[in-house]
Amino acid sequence: MRVAIAWILAAIFLFAAVYFYWKKNDAESRLRIADNKLAETGQQLEQEEAEADSLEDMMLPPDTMSVVPPSGVEFVDEMGSLSESDIQKLRKKGLRNPEVDLMNDLSRKQGQLIPKEGVVGGTMTIRDSRILNDRYAMAYYEDGHIGGYMILRYEVNNGNITWRVVDSSAL
Repeated sequence: MRVAIAWILAAIFLFAAVYFYWKKNDAESRLRIADNKLAETGQQLEQEEAEADSLEDMMLPPDTMSVVPPSGVEFVDEMGSLSESDIQKLRKKGLRNPEVDLMNDLSRKQGQLIPKEGVVGGTMTIRDSRILNDRYAMAYYEDGHIGGYMILRYEVNNGNITWRVVDSSAL
């Protein structure tokens, strides 16, 4: 009887070992399948992101999609650089970084300064500007359909900048 019980216990342990070995292999197989699916999904996601990035690079803001600036719109790089004496004068008037402060202020106030309204749903925006000296600036503006140039005079008092359009010319 003892031998029979020993054989029964051995059979149960052998059955349990085979069962758990089979379950372990099944779990590992399912894990490999899940890892493969995860890797495939990751590759698809990378491809979609790359495609989306390439499409974003091709997109322009809505009001400039078909704009080709007229010749002469690009200002000469040397033009619009403040001299050291201009920078010192503007610092004494309260600007910490004169050229940057002026450009940022002009950008903030452009809606009040541009002398024309946009057409066909466009919004007039300054596309390029140059600070000429310690009193004047020049800017090119457009809405994607029409545009122009303007000469601006600015004054700085205790770090506050006020702008006035001296002249403008539509293209």
